[in-house]
Amino acid sequence: MVDHQAKVLSRREALSLAGSFAAVAAMPGVSRAADATPPLMWGNLLHLSMNMWADQPVKAWGNTKPEHLSYVAADKTKLRFDEALYRELVDRMVKAGMNLVVIDLGDAVVYESHPEIAVQGAWSRAKLREELKRLRDVGLEPIPKMNFSTAHDIWLGEYSRMVSTPTYYKVCGELIDEVIDLFDTPRFFHLGYDEETAGHQAKYQYVVVRQHEQWWNDFDFFVQRVQAKKVRPWIWSDYYWAHSEAFLKRMPKSVLQSNWYYGMKFDPAKEKRIKTYLDLAAAGYEQVPTGSNWSTAENFEATAKFCRANLSAERLRGFLQTPWRPTVPEYRDHHLQAIDVVGQAIRSAGS
Repeated sequence: MVDHQAKVLSRREALSLAGSFAAVAAMPGVSRAADATPPLMWGNLLHLSMNMWADQPVKAWGNTKPEHLSYVAADKTKLRFDEALYRELVDRMVKAGMNLVVIDLGDAVVYESHPEIAVQGAWSRAKLREELKRLRDVGLEPIPKMNFSTAHDIWLGEYSRMVSTPTYYKVCGELIDEVIDLFDTPRFFHLGYDEETAGHQAKYQYVVVRQHEQWWNDFDFFVQRVQAKKVRPWIWSDYYWAHSEAFLKRMPKSVLQSNWYYGMKFDPAKEKRIKTYLDLAAAGYEQVPTGSNWSTAENFEATAKFCRANLSAERLRGFLQTPWRPTVPEYRDHHLQAIDVVGQAIRSAGS
C-alpha cells in the first residue's frame, strides 16, 4: 500500500489543477484548440448488466416506484437483458441521429481474467466483440462503463467486499485492462464513481464508504490504470456537490466530467446541481452533461438547451441520456422515449 500511494502522489502532482495542460492535452478524447469545435457526442447509456445496486431484495426505497424495485436488487441467477429490444433501441438511436452508446458491462461478460464474476447468461468475449463491430458499422461509438463506486459495485461479487485491498486492486486493474483491449482502446472508459455514501447503501447488508485520502487514493488508482492504456477516464461528477474544495484541488483535468440533474429547475442560484455545470466550466473541466427521463421526459432537452447557452463550446463535449432501466421489454416505452427526446434535442441544436 505504501508503494501504491507514493505512485499516486507523484501522478497527482503531474495531473493536478496546478499542473500544466500539456499532460492533459496528450490524452485521447481531450479537445485541443487546434481541433476548433469537435462534433458533439449525443450518447445513451444502456445496461448489459443491472447488478449495480442493493445486495438484497428491496421493498421500498426513497421515491422509487414499487413496480420498479424488482430490478434494484442484484440478481445473479440470470442476465436481465433482452437482445431483441436492445437491437431495436440501437436502430432507434441511429435514426435519432445519436453517435455514441455507453454500455454498462458489470458482470454481464464472461471475462477471461475473472470469469467467476459473470452472471448466468453473460455474453462471451467473442459475442461482445462482434457487437462492438456492428455498433461501429452503424455509426455508434461504443464506450465501456464499469462502476467502481462502492455504492454500485455489487457486480464485482465477492470482490466488492475486498475494497482497497491488494486483491481488489489486482482484480479491478485486470478487468480494466481486458475491457480496454476488448473495445480496441476506446476514447473513453466510464468509471462511474458516484453516490459513494452510507445513505445510498441504506438498504445494503454490507456497507463500504471510502472517505478522505482513501477515496482519492483509490480514485487515482483507477485513473492511472485507464490512462496507462492510453484511454481517457470518464466519471459522474456528484462528488463535487459535497466536496467542492477538494474536487477542484485534486481532480485531474484529464478526467471527463458528467455532472447530472434530472429535474426542471434550471436556476443556478437555487439548484446546486445546475450551478455545478457552471463551476466545472469555470474551473476548466471538459464536460458531458447528463440528463434522464427518470423523473420527466423534458429534462434532457432542457439540459442540452441550458448547457449550450451557458457553457463554452470549447469544453462542452456532448450530452448523455440515462434511462436507468434494465434493457427488457417491460421498459420498452421508457427506453424509446429516452431516445426520442435526444433526437428532438439534436434537431433543436441544429436549427
